[in-house]
Amino acid sequence: MGTRLIQHKEGMHKKNKSFTSRYKCIYLIYYEKYTWIREAIAREKELKGWKRIKKETLINKHNPDWDFWNEDFSINL
Repeated sequence: MGTRLIQHKEGMHKKNKSFTSRYKCIYLIYYEKYTWIREAIAREKELKGWKRIKKETLINKHNPDWDFWNEDFSINL
């Protein structure tokens, strides 16, 4: 998990910027863990299609205080 957070942070310096790098999203407030990359990609695409309020509801269910979880993965951003 920490590796993916580092990849997002390093992506901030690339020319073709992703959403996370364009908007400097470096804090983790929600995540899901998958064994298989195809499942993770499918889920990410599903979440991207959701409206913001549905995403916020999902976050509120698992992290009602919207705490930053980066430290839980020993990631210093």
